[in-house]
Amino acid sequence: MAEQAPAAKPPAYRGDHAIQPLPFDPTKLKGLSERLLVSHHQNNYGGAVKRLNLIEQQLGSLPADAPPYQVGALKREELIAANSMVLHELYFANLGGSGGADGTAANLLKAEYGSLGAWEQDFRQTALSLGGGSGWVLVAYDRRRRALHNWWSWDHAHHVAGGAEPVLVLDLYEHAYHMDYGAATRAYVDAFLANVRWDEVNRRVEAAQRGGAGA
Repeated sequence: MAEQAPAAKPPAYRGDHAIQPLPFDPTKLKGLSERLLVSHHQNNYGGAVKRLNLIEQQLGSLPADAPPYQVGALKREELIAANSMVLHELYFANLGGSGGADGTAANLLKAEYGSLGAWEQDFRQTALSLGGGSGWVLVAYDRRRRALHNWWSWDHAHHVAGGAEPVLVLDLYEHAYHMDYGAATRAYVDAFLANVRWDEVNRRVEAAQRGGAGA
């Protein structure tokens, strides 16, 4: 009698997330070096994808009577790795442009903050508050209010409540800029804003307005 093949693992435990390539030429960004971008992509983002795959496989191999503390520790690490993977993909995908907000996103930001200048000031102040720490600035579409808002996110374990969809993502972990700028967070934020792909931001906003996924 032929042996039965082992049952395929359900999607939650497969650990088959793939590392996405950089969506731009890393030699072309203004103020962000190829060395920094490639290291950030390969080591930090790539490491998060590999870590998430391993954690999912570990969760799938736990016995039904696994101690709750063991399950809880892995689920915490799963959240951190998943958020790191997704936020890094959004971060890299909103780079490669020439800066200068326009379109749907610009209109919503002006409606929320009074002017693009006021929005940018709030965005920069939020970013500088994370300098030397570990976190993200998320411009997210709040479906409850149908508005864009700047959110402060510490570490990888915080979500924006109420299902807000991130549409512009800035990485403020030191690995995102220290190689080029050291402790000069302000100069890094300048370089980030000069490279934003606002067509991608607008695509995400319009997808969120329709109720679809922005990524």
